[in-house]
Amino acid sequence: MEAMEDDSLDIKDDHNHNYCASGSSKVRTYLSSQLSDVTTVPQPVCATVPGGEAGSRQGKLWPGGTGGSKFMDSDTGSESSEVSETDCAAPPAAAEGKFSLDSTSKFLLNAMAVEDYRKNHWPNLEKAIDRLLIQNPTDHISVSYAQIYSYIYKCVCQQHSELLYSDLTSKITSHLQQVSTHLQVSPPENFIENFNVALTQYTASLQCIVPVFMYLNKFYIESKLNRDLREDLMKLFADHVAEKHVNTLMPLLIKAHSMPFQVQPSTMASVVKGLYSLRPEWAQLAPALFSGFIPQINPPAVESLLSDYAAHDQKLQMELSMNGFPRGDQSRKRASEDS
Repeated sequence: MEAMEDDSLDIKDDHNHNYCASGSSKVRTYLSSQLSDVTTVPQPVCATVPGGEAGSRQGKLWPGGTGGSKFMDSDTGSESSEVSETDCAAPPAAAEGKFSLDSTSKFLLNAMAVEDYRKNHWPNLEKAIDRLLIQNPTDHISVSYAQIYSYIYKCVCQQHSELLYSDLTSKITSHLQQVSTHLQVSPPENFIENFNVALTQYTASLQCIVPVFMYLNKFYIESKLNRDLREDLMKLFADHVAEKHVNTLMPLLIKAHSMPFQVQPSTMASVVKGLYSLRPEWAQLAPALFSGFIPQINPPAVESLLSDYAAHDQKLQMELSMNGFPRGDQSRKRASEDS
C-alpha cells in the first residue's frame, strides 16, 4: 500500500483547474519518457492565440497520433480541433519554393501580356496615329476612335502605361524628325508658309490624339508623372522642329513684317502666336515683331512718352500712304475747328 502511494502522482488542483503534479523522481522519469515521443516530433510554428496574454491562457500539447496534434485548454480542459497546415506558417523551404513558383508564374504572365501588346495592341494604335499625324486640317479620315480608346484602355488596365507612353512619344518624335528634315530643304520664300503648315497640321492632329489617349493621360501621365499629355507633345514639336529652325525663321518673319502683305497676315499671326505658345522667351528675340500680334509684350505705356507714341503713329501712316495704301475718302470727315 505504501509502495503504491510512493509510485502514485500527487495531483493538486488550483482554482483555475490547472493541474500541477508533484512527486518523487520516479514521476519525473515517467513523465519525461511519455513526453519524449511528442517533443522529438518537429512541430510547426503556429500563430499566436488572439489576446496575446502569455500566462492567462496557455495550451498543453498532447499526442494526437500521426495525423496531427491537439491542444488542451488549461482553463476549460477541453481539447481543440486539430491544427491544420493552413493555420501554421509554412517551413522556410516550402515558403521559398512557393515564392519562386509564384515569381516564375508572374514573370511568364507578364511576358505573355507584353507579347500580346506588341503583336495586337500597339500595331493597331500605330496605324491610327500615322493616319492622324499626316492628315490635313481640311481632310476627313475615317478612324474608329472607339476602337482606339478600347485598345488604350486595355493597355492601361494591363499595366502597360509606361510602355505605351514610351511608344507614343517615340512614334511622334520620329514623325517630327521627318518634318524637320522636310523644312531644311524648303526654299526661303516658302519657309514661313511651310512652317505654318507643319505647325497647323500637328496642332490639329493633337486635337484627335490627346482625347483618345485620355485614359493614359489621367491614370499615368497626370497621376504619376505630374504632367499633361498635350504639353508633352507640344514640347516635342518645340524641341525637334521649332528650336532647330528658329534662327532661320526669325529673320524671315522680321523681314516679312517690315514689308506688309508679303506674307498673308493670317499666316504671320499663326506662326508668331505659335512660337510664343511654344517658348514665350522667344519673344525677346524680336519684341517689335511679337508685340504686333501679342499684347503686353512691350513694357507698359508711360505718360511722359505720349508725344513719342504719336510721332511713331504718324510715321507709320505716312509709310503706308507712300506704299500705295491711301487713307480713303476724307471729304465727309468733319472739319477741324482750326480750319
